[in-house]
Amino acid sequence: MSDLYPLALRLDGRSVLVVGGGAVASRRVPALLTAGADVTVVAPELTPTLHGLADAGRVRWRQRRFEPSDVDGAWLVHVAVDDPTAAAQVSEAAEAHRIFCVRADDRTAATAWTPAVTRRGPVTVAVLGGGDPRRAVATRDAIAAFLSGWTGAAASATAVGAPPTTKGGQVALVGAGPGDPELITVKGRRLLAEADVVVADRLAPGLLLDELRPDAELVDAAKNPYGPARTQDEINQILVDRARQGLSVVRLKGGDPFVFGRGGEEVIACAEAGVPVVVVPGVTSAVAVPATAGIPVTHRGVAHEFTVVSGHLSPDDPESLVNWPAVAQQAGTVVVLMGLRHLPTIAATLIAHGRPGTTPTAVIQEGTTASERTVTGTLDTIAAAVAEAGLRAPAITVIGEVVGALNR
Repeated sequence: MSDLYPLALRLDGRSVLVVGGGAVASRRVPALLTAGADVTVVAPELTPTLHGLADAGRVRWRQRRFEPSDVDGAWLVHVAVDDPTAAAQVSEAAEAHRIFCVRADDRTAATAWTPAVTRRGPVTVAVLGGGDPRRAVATRDAIAAFLSGWTGAAASATAVGAPPTTKGGQVALVGAGPGDPELITVKGRRLLAEADVVVADRLAPGLLLDELRPDAELVDAAKNPYGPARTQDEINQILVDRARQGLSVVRLKGGDPFVFGRGGEEVIACAEAGVPVVVVPGVTSAVAVPATAGIPVTHRGVAHEFTVVSGHLSPDDPESLVNWPAVAQQAGTVVVLMGLRHLPTIAATLIAHGRPGTTPTAVIQEGTTASERTVTGTLDTIAAAVAEAGLRAPAITVIGEVVGALNR
């Protein structure tokens, strides 16, 4: 094979076709979306994470098997299926239309390769290993360690793709932060680079999945609120089973594992099974998302306290554990996570129990990411304003005088 010609693609607004809706597609699609590509996925079924992107209108889903006409208008094709016959059909159609095609099943039959990538701010490092993905990853990780300023054992372990220092299998519950892939901790990123298995939820930054070892297993454990999802018992069993096989398992969770992340249940399941488990805290969206939107959850002379509550159940739901009347009586900031669907009821309940309807309120969608949007208003107008703006989950609500405090 001739030497490859390295090239960076500008995909903003350009059509990219992804054939296949499994784990490989889950790893590739986030990077394509970050590049601004107009992504179409052709597959009979999707992972929960991809299903969530389709429901949110982030990708277009053709729920069927590939047809040669699917490549029409595409600038790039990614084949993310493991059936060689089906993959060959896609690449033949792409070849006929002079469209570059990446194949996950057989790189020697592809016209384009995806390099091992790491991103640090404006710097993107893409490494091709001459056909050896492990060499490419080891080189990439050595450069990533240098760019991150890692030293000693942490840098060495990551750079050479060494296994974790613990003997046997283990589970690491890693908080990935609120959305920006650079907000994961150094320890979390190192464990992710070492992982044999990554069990990821839908709120974990997708770009982090693009940096996994090529031989790492990705398990989509997305829990779509009103769509396809794995049960918590299924997730617990996956963690235990893989660790018992002697593998290094990372449970990658959005935000912090113990802030409405059900991390405690996973720790208990591992402990009961005798599986070693370590918890790596993450940056929680309850504080980080308001901050990036210019809203401090506390501010001198404005708010000396803040309360974080879950809004995934309506205030009138008998299973809700939130004491909404008590929350309404607090003078400080209230941050509501997972409450977009019940925002009208939440606002009405707080007003009914004493919080002034004129209280400044903001709702922030997909905070810390390129898709961040903020709608502001007051407690009695915010639900209508959010509906008019068409905000979608994930979003958090901030209630209190701190909204707009930095603009005074």
